[in-house]
Amino acid sequence: MDAQKIRQLKPQLDRFLKHFDDCFERKDTRLHLGVYVRGQLSDLKEKSVEPIALEAGVAPRTLQEFLSQLKWDENRMRDRLQRLVRAEHAGPNIVGMFDETSDPKKGDKTPAVQKQWCGRLGKTENCIVTVHLGFAQADFHCLLDGELYLPESWDQDRDRCREAGIPDDVVYRPKWRIALELYDRAIANGMHFDWLTFDEGYGSKPEFLRELSTREQRYVAEVPRSLTGWLQPPRVVTRPYHRHLRGRGRSVPRLASGSRPARRVDELLNDRTLRDQPWQRWRIKDSDKGPVVWECKHAFLTLKGVNGLPGARVHLVIARNVLDPEEIKFFISNAPPQTGVGTLLLVAFSRWRVERCFEDQKSEIGLDQYEGRRYLGLKRHLVISAVSYLFLAQVREDWRGEKSRTDCVPVAHGDGGSGTNVEFKEVVRGQAGVGQGGTEDQVPSAAQCPGPQEPHQDDASEFGSTGYSTYGSPALPLELNLAL
Repeated sequence: MDAQKIRQLKPQLDRFLKHFDDCFERKDTRLHLGVYVRGQLSDLKEKSVEPIALEAGVAPRTLQEFLSQLKWDENRMRDRLQRLVRAEHAGPNIVGMFDETSDPKKGDKTPAVQKQWCGRLGKTENCIVTVHLGFAQADFHCLLDGELYLPESWDQDRDRCREAGIPDDVVYRPKWRIALELYDRAIANGMHFDWLTFDEGYGSKPEFLRELSTREQRYVAEVPRSLTGWLQPPRVVTRPYHRHLRGRGRSVPRLASGSRPARRVDELLNDRTLRDQPWQRWRIKDSDKGPVVWECKHAFLTLKGVNGLPGARVHLVIARNVLDPEEIKFFISNAPPQTGVGTLLLVAFSRWRVERCFEDQKSEIGLDQYEGRRYLGLKRHLVISAVSYLFLAQVREDWRGEKSRTDCVPVAHGDGGSGTNVEFKEVVRGQAGVGQGGTEDQVPSAAQCPGPQEPHQDDASEFGSTGYSTYGSPALPLELNLAL
């Protein structure tokens, strides 16, 4: 935003920031929040502390101390932000998204910096990594929380951690464990998610998936092609077996003799169940280059669990890019068995929205421009950046008005639209018995759009007995455009 727009929005911004007044004990400290937020919302080319301070006529050291030394409650600010989102954007079909972002850094003084994979550059580079929880509902999205990933090398050097102001209780945790902490914090603040979605970096962690199911949280997870399981569950033997009267018998439970081993999900495409199933085409969204179309197959998969025994029974969706058939994605979900394939795809392909949050926060807010050397300053920078982005998202929503976009598809960056609503349209050719009432059918619930009738799809009792939740919640709206 330029200076004129910020001046026009000053009363609205002042009212918004009042929600966070009780995070500060001193008025002079509280005033620095407005300085920092207005700087992040401005059209400054660089949005680190020094340019923001100089533009506002404040000593840079004062703003640096505001981030890293002065006393105020950044945790309360984060919690207040989440409660604001809960109050103002409550509704059905809320999707939570886990993802991480990396920011290249110079030197070795930035907290948790080291040479590690930098997704932004697509190579190993000196950078920091932060894990985030995103929120999407209807045409709105934002970031709810973020936490710094502390590499093991830093955790093992506590003197270095103390020099950077990293508390002793901040230790190395896998990224999926950080994601669970973000989720639990949001739930404690009254947030609710109809769905969660995340990439294979998280979907490849069985313990992470079990933890979500224990919390009765539905998810659609992208998984690596190396994930193993069975399309037809193998028989498990629980009766002890002794070849002779003496000696140790075989352990139980165990797979029955002659059972087929679990296979990788990419190999399952050659199984008759999936091989003979036609690909279904789905129009994911419209882009600047035209429609984005993927085709998919669906079945139910019994995951290989503890000790090599059959584990949870989940949806398996295999999606292939029509324009690039070599690009194949694999998704699993613990949704109830009657959930439609379109609904699962809608959730799975919603992850671009958290990536859009990262893009916007870096290009418009300055998320990646923290230059301090203290952990507290970085933590507060993440929280304030989320606050600034929430205000920006709400302003965009106000300017757009109550009327939703008619195309219901993502829009190009910077055109004034939110670009947040994804529409799925299934393209069916030569398939009788589907959508016979006309060329367009509205499908208001997942139950009305079931997946293909696979051998185990109707076995709801077995599906629910694995420990995965089958409780009901509103299904995402889905539009099918059937070209018969």
